[in-house]
Amino acid sequence: MKPRRSKPQAAPRTVDLTIAEVGARGDGLATAGGTRVFVPLTVPGDRVRVRLGEAKGDGVRGEVLELLEPGPGRGDPACGHFGTCGGCTLQHMADDAYAAWKVGLVRGALARVRLDDVPFAPLARTAPAARRRARLAALRRGKKVWLGFNERLSHRLVDLAACPVLVPRLESLLGPLRAVLAGVLPDGQGCDAVLADLEGGVDLLLVGPKAIDLAARERLVAFAESAGVARLSWQPDDRGAAEPVAHRAPVVARFAGVAVVPPPGAFLQASAAGEAALVAAVLETVGTAGKVADLFAGLGTFSVPLAQRAAVHAVEGDAAAVAALGRAVQGLRLTAERRNLFEDPLTPKELARFDAVVFDPPRAGAAEQAKALAESKVPLVVAVSCNPASFARDARILVDGGYAFKRVYPVDQFLWSAHVEVVGVFSR
Repeated sequence: MKPRRSKPQAAPRTVDLTIAEVGARGDGLATAGGTRVFVPLTVPGDRVRVRLGEAKGDGVRGEVLELLEPGPGRGDPACGHFGTCGGCTLQHMADDAYAAWKVGLVRGALARVRLDDVPFAPLARTAPAARRRARLAALRRGKKVWLGFNERLSHRLVDLAACPVLVPRLESLLGPLRAVLAGVLPDGQGCDAVLADLEGGVDLLLVGPKAIDLAARERLVAFAESAGVARLSWQPDDRGAAEPVAHRAPVVARFAGVAVVPPPGAFLQASAAGEAALVAAVLETVGTAGKVADLFAGLGTFSVPLAQRAAVHAVEGDAAAVAALGRAVQGLRLTAERRNLFEDPLTPKELARFDAVVFDPPRAGAAEQAKALAESKVPLVVAVSCNPASFARDARILVDGGYAFKRVYPVDQFLWSAHVEVVGVFSR
């Protein structure tokens, strides 16, 4: 019997396309032979030569081989890593086109649930060099340490020399942190570095390696001293408890003048400007409500400023965040409760005592809590979200429960990314 010959692999198809729009994840969209093609790093109107690749959702990926003619919305990237680094996806868009696209993300998500006729406030913008919190990955191979964000659609790391998104104090740590990790990480192992620029200095949490010995701790203490890191902690993985390594100076997050000491690696809004825009929208819409619930309250981003004008009950699932908030708010009309709102949302009966409810869940949204709110008689609900899709779903639940959708506030604090924050106002 003759051996079977394997079929020759078909050569990748190359086509010329015109980009019609930019999709929700930042890829340009076009069609080839009736098939949708997702083409990164393109803008509407671009004529491009593309190599068609693997399947993606209801279409295929496309790789740009040549820009034949640029579209009208093209701009000049601000970073030499752009195109490889997956931290930014939209630096190639001109500023006006970029801002319109961010608003369009929210409008599109709402249109899919038939709620696109609501009035929009102007987009609140965040400037470059303003991101005060970031999670970087590090990996040691031989004597070299890569430190940065992953490449787009890859686990490969981009070794950042600079980052125009980060605040200068965090960007300046890239080199020193890379150097110390070369003496801390075992060969072939990695860790994540959670960096936050706080009042008092930089807060750094290393997540991994699984263990650090005395020599590694001593190197990290010396690094904190020389690099001006105020607090440095370590934990073996995301489920472990953070251990202090160096604590040179107090670090605090301040909300409406109230200092809160965050646990290592705690969630904060990505930029001070973005936080200010979100807080301003929440305060404006809550107005003179006397009793307010703040659900998924975190460290008190909204609870603390609201408690300076109302009685506030803050509900949060993270024990360390609840404890930090409780220690900070002596003298304010604010109570804090630890509760898993995904599994145990506030019931309509519990919600009945509030004049207004603010809820700011993670990206997955808060469908069960939204359903309980829809069944309640709370006069005013303010929804805050970092995901237009889950925001739109929760908004539909509230509207179907009898709420009037009054206004949307879009906030762009993840510069040059496919993320946008939303504040929505609902009243009975």
